[in-house]
Amino acid sequence: TADYTEEPATKVKFRTSLSVPDCSISLSLLGTGYREKVFAIIGVKVYAAGLYVNPSILSKLDAWKGRSAAQIQDDMPLFKSFFEDPMEKSLQIVLVRDVDGKTFWDALDEAISPRIKAPTPVDESALSTFRGIFQGRPLNKGTSIFLTWPHPSKMLVAVSSDGLPTSTDATIESPNVGSALFDVFFGDAPVSPSLKTSVATGLATILK
Repeated sequence: TADYTEEPATKVKFRTSLSVPDCSISLSLLGTGYREKVFAIIGVKVYAAGLYVNPSILSKLDAWKGRSAAQIQDDMPLFKSFFEDPMEKSLQIVLVRDVDGKTFWDALDEAISPRIKAPTPVDESALSTFRGIFQGRPLNKGTSIFLTWPHPSKMLVAVSSDGLPTSTDATIESPNVGSALFDVFFGDAPVSPSLKTSVATGLATILK
């Protein structure tokens, strides 16, 4: 239906607009993609992901009007300004296979930690809180993980095994951890190239 967009590789359906816990405004879907891990040269899809944004953020990107999707995709200042804007953004991750919580966290931590050059005590505490959400928690196929930035310095984490979450599981208050995580998905070496490409296409369409 028009209320959903299907991520082509995994067939996961994402709502075109979404309300997440502790976020006062409905967010709009900007793009979708998937994460693939390679085991013994076989590519295995692990999750699908969709980026949602406060629609008002797009009016702040007038400087990029008329850019093609390819130009936007390679434009790190655009993604940096996009992240630093104090308007809500949320990343929905939907698992397409069963994953152990520790395995999921280890993979995420492996991507985040190198991006924080000199972790402060605040960063260490934030990573410990983040880790605690997933340790010992089975993440079954169909589980959704929402990473929501109400502001660049704050990230809300909510996990739901069935549909949309009703509350936030943890609040991560570390600008370094929040920006490192955004960079994992939208930096120079994104873990899901298809998601970044889709978001760039979405931005190019809106900024025509």
